[in-house]
Amino acid sequence: MESTKRIFIDIHTHHQRDTIISPTMAGVHPWQAEESTILPDLSACDIIGETGLDYARDISHEAQERLFREHLREAERLHKPVVLHVVRALNDTLRILADYTLQSVVIHGFIGTPEQAAMVLQRGYYLSFGLRSLRSPKSRRAITITPLDRLFCETDDEATADIAEVYRQVAEIKRIAVDELLSAIEKNYRELIVKDDR
Repeated sequence: MESTKRIFIDIHTHHQRDTIISPTMAGVHPWQAEESTILPDLSACDIIGETGLDYARDISHEAQERLFREHLREAERLHKPVVLHVVRALNDTLRILADYTLQSVVIHGFIGTPEQAAMVLQRGYYLSFGLRSLRSPKSRRAITITPLDRLFCETDDEATADIAEVYRQVAEIKRIAVDELLSAIEKNYRELIVKDDR
Protein backbone atom coordinates (compact mmCIF):
# COMPACT_ATOMS: atom_id res chain seq x y z
CA MET A 1 0.00 0.00 0.00
CA GLU A 2 1.38 3.37 -1.04
CA SER A 3 1.89 5.80 1.83
CA THR A 4 0.45 9.27 1.49
CA LYS A 5 2.81 12.20 1.58
CA ARG A 6 2.33 14.39 4.64
CA ILE A 7 1.67 18.08 4.06
CA PHE A 8 2.92 20.14 7.00
CA ILE A 9 1.81 23.56 8.19
CA ASP A 10 4.86 25.86 8.26
CA ILE A 11 3.61 29.01 9.96
CA HIS A 12 6.65 31.09 8.98
CA THR A 13 9.01 30.32 6.13
CA HIS A 14 10.99 32.18 3.50
CA HIS A 15 11.26 29.06 1.31
CA GLN A 16 8.06 27.63 -0.16
CA ARG A 17 8.07 23.87 -0.73
CA ASP A 18 5.53 21.41 -2.08
CA THR A 19 5.42 19.61 1.28
CA ILE A 20 4.12 22.61 3.22
CA ILE A 21 1.15 24.89 3.60
CA SER A 22 2.18 28.38 4.68
CA PRO A 23 0.16 31.59 5.06
CA THR A 24 0.77 34.71 2.99
CA MET A 25 2.27 37.55 5.01
CA ALA A 26 2.93 41.22 4.44
CA GLY A 27 4.64 43.84 6.55
CA VAL A 28 7.91 45.65 7.21
CA HIS A 29 10.49 43.84 9.33
CA PRO A 30 11.78 45.71 12.41
CA TRP A 31 15.28 45.60 10.90
CA GLN A 32 13.98 48.12 8.34
CA ALA A 33 12.38 50.41 10.94
CA GLU A 34 14.78 53.29 10.26
CA GLU A 35 14.50 52.92 6.47
CA SER A 36 10.79 52.50 5.79
CA THR A 37 7.68 53.90 7.43
CA ILE A 38 5.24 53.08 4.64
CA LEU A 39 3.41 49.78 5.02
CA PRO A 40 2.50 47.69 1.99
CA ASP A 41 -1.14 46.85 1.28
CA LEU A 42 -2.03 44.47 4.10
CA SER A 43 -5.61 43.76 3.10
CA ALA A 44 -4.94 40.70 0.93
CA CYS A 45 -2.49 38.77 3.14
CA ASP A 46 -3.47 36.02 5.58
CA ILE A 47 -1.27 37.36 8.38
CA ILE A 48 0.36 40.71 9.06
CA GLY A 49 4.06 40.40 9.70
CA GLU A 50 6.54 39.66 10.51
CA THR A 51 6.65 42.70 12.73
CA GLY A 52 7.87 43.34 16.26
CA LEU A 53 10.94 44.42 18.17
CA ASP A 54 14.58 43.36 17.96
CA TYR A 55 16.79 44.87 20.65
CA ALA A 56 19.82 42.84 19.58
CA ARG A 57 20.15 45.12 16.54
CA ASP A 58 21.52 48.66 16.57
CA ILE A 59 18.23 50.11 15.39
CA SER A 60 16.33 52.84 17.22
CA HIS A 61 13.90 51.31 19.71
CA GLU A 62 11.58 54.27 19.14
CA ALA A 63 11.54 53.71 15.36
CA GLN A 64 10.85 50.02 15.89
CA GLU A 65 7.99 50.75 18.26
CA ARG A 66 6.42 53.27 15.85
CA LEU A 67 6.54 50.74 13.01
CA PHE A 68 5.28 47.94 15.26
CA ARG A 69 2.31 50.04 16.38
CA GLU A 70 1.46 50.86 12.75
CA HIS A 71 1.23 47.15 12.00
CA LEU A 72 -0.88 46.51 15.09
CA ARG A 73 -3.32 49.31 14.23
CA GLU A 74 -3.78 47.79 10.79
CA ALA A 75 -4.16 44.29 12.21
CA GLU A 76 -6.84 45.59 14.56
CA ARG A 77 -8.63 47.46 11.75
CA LEU A 78 -8.46 44.56 9.28
CA HIS A 79 -9.15 41.83 11.91
CA LYS A 80 -6.03 39.93 10.91
CA PRO A 81 -3.59 37.90 13.01
CA VAL A 82 0.01 39.01 13.44
CA VAL A 83 3.30 37.11 13.41
CA LEU A 84 5.91 38.70 15.63
CA HIS A 85 9.68 38.86 15.60
CA VAL A 86 10.76 39.34 19.22
CA VAL A 87 14.43 39.44 20.23
CA ARG A 88 15.44 40.57 23.74
CA ALA A 89 12.25 42.63 23.87
CA LEU A 90 9.52 40.42 25.30
CA ASN A 91 8.45 42.75 28.11
CA ASP A 92 8.12 45.75 25.79
CA THR A 93 6.34 43.62 23.21
CA LEU A 94 3.74 42.46 25.72
CA ARG A 95 3.33 46.03 27.02
CA ILE A 96 2.60 47.33 23.52
CA LEU A 97 0.30 44.45 22.58
CA ALA A 98 -1.87 45.25 25.61
CA ASP A 99 -2.95 48.46 23.86
CA TYR A 100 -4.66 46.59 21.00
CA THR A 101 -7.51 44.16 20.49
CA LEU A 102 -6.07 41.62 18.08
CA GLN A 103 -7.53 38.56 16.43
CA SER A 104 -4.49 36.37 17.15
CA VAL A 105 -0.79 36.73 17.90
CA VAL A 106 2.01 34.29 17.01
CA ILE A 107 5.52 34.81 18.35
CA HIS A 108 7.65 33.08 15.78
CA GLY A 109 11.00 31.38 16.31
CA PHE A 110 10.51 31.48 20.06
CA ILE A 111 13.74 31.31 22.03
CA GLY A 112 13.13 31.82 25.71
CA THR A 113 12.59 30.27 29.09
CA PRO A 114 9.49 28.38 30.23
CA GLU A 115 8.72 31.40 32.43
CA GLN A 116 8.78 33.70 29.40
CA ALA A 117 6.67 31.23 27.44
CA ALA A 118 4.14 31.22 30.28
CA MET A 119 3.86 35.03 30.08
CA VAL A 120 2.98 34.74 26.39
CA LEU A 121 0.62 31.81 26.84
CA GLN A 122 -1.27 33.57 29.64
CA ARG A 123 -2.30 36.16 27.04
CA GLY A 124 -3.74 33.42 24.81
CA TYR A 125 -1.03 33.92 22.19
CA TYR A 126 0.65 31.21 20.11
CA LEU A 127 4.32 30.19 20.18
CA SER A 128 6.09 28.89 17.09
CA PHE A 129 9.27 26.84 17.22
CA GLY A 130 11.90 26.18 14.57
CA LEU A 131 15.33 24.60 14.40
CA ARG A 132 16.96 27.56 16.19
CA SER A 133 14.47 27.11 19.02
CA LEU A 134 15.26 23.42 19.16
CA ARG A 135 18.99 24.15 19.55
CA SER A 136 18.23 26.08 22.75
CA PRO A 137 17.82 23.98 25.93
CA LYS A 138 15.61 26.64 27.54
CA SER A 139 13.34 26.74 24.48
CA ARG A 140 13.07 22.97 24.44
CA ARG A 141 11.85 23.24 28.04
CA ALA A 142 9.39 25.94 26.93
CA ILE A 143 7.95 23.48 24.41
CA THR A 144 7.07 21.10 27.25
CA ILE A 145 4.75 23.70 28.83
CA THR A 146 3.21 24.93 25.56
CA PRO A 147 -0.25 23.40 25.07
CA LEU A 148 -0.90 21.80 21.69
CA ASP A 149 -3.63 24.35 20.98
CA ARG A 150 -1.11 27.22 21.29
CA LEU A 151 1.74 25.71 19.25
CA PHE A 152 3.10 26.07 15.71
CA CYS A 153 6.22 24.86 13.88
CA GLU A 154 8.29 26.73 11.31
CA THR A 155 11.45 26.80 9.21
CA ASP A 156 11.86 30.62 9.04
CA ASP A 157 14.79 31.62 6.80
CA GLU A 158 16.83 28.40 7.08
CA ALA A 159 17.04 27.34 3.44
CA THR A 160 17.90 23.71 4.16
CA ALA A 161 15.54 23.28 7.11
CA ASP A 162 13.15 20.34 6.88
CA ILE A 163 9.78 21.07 8.47
CA ALA A 164 9.24 17.35 8.99
CA GLU A 165 12.32 17.28 11.22
CA VAL A 166 10.99 20.21 13.25
CA TYR A 167 7.73 18.32 13.77
CA ARG A 168 9.62 15.15 14.67
CA GLN A 169 11.68 16.87 17.35
CA VAL A 170 8.75 18.84 18.80
CA ALA A 171 6.62 15.68 18.90
CA GLU A 172 9.45 13.87 20.68
CA ILE A 173 9.69 16.64 23.28
CA LYS A 174 5.90 16.58 23.74
CA ARG A 175 5.98 12.74 23.88
CA ILE A 176 3.30 12.40 21.22
CA ALA A 177 3.12 11.02 17.69
CA VAL A 178 3.94 13.33 14.79
CA ASP A 179 0.43 12.78 13.41
CA GLU A 180 -1.10 14.01 16.67
CA LEU A 181 1.05 17.13 16.51
CA LEU A 182 0.16 17.67 12.87
CA SER A 183 -3.57 17.36 13.62
CA ALA A 184 -3.30 19.87 16.48
CA ILE A 185 -1.39 22.38 14.33
CA GLU A 186 -3.85 21.96 11.45
CA LYS A 187 -6.65 22.88 13.87
CA ASN A 188 -4.67 25.86 15.16
CA TYR A 189 -4.09 27.01 11.58
CA ARG A 190 -7.78 26.83 10.73
CA GLU A 191 -8.58 28.92 13.79
CA LEU A 192 -5.81 31.42 13.05
CA ILE A 193 -6.62 32.06 9.40
CA VAL A 194 -10.19 33.35 9.30
CA LYS A 195 -11.33 33.71 5.71
CA ASP A 196 -13.90 36.33 4.72
CA ASP A 197 -16.03 33.73 2.96
CA ARG A 198 -16.58 31.58 6.07
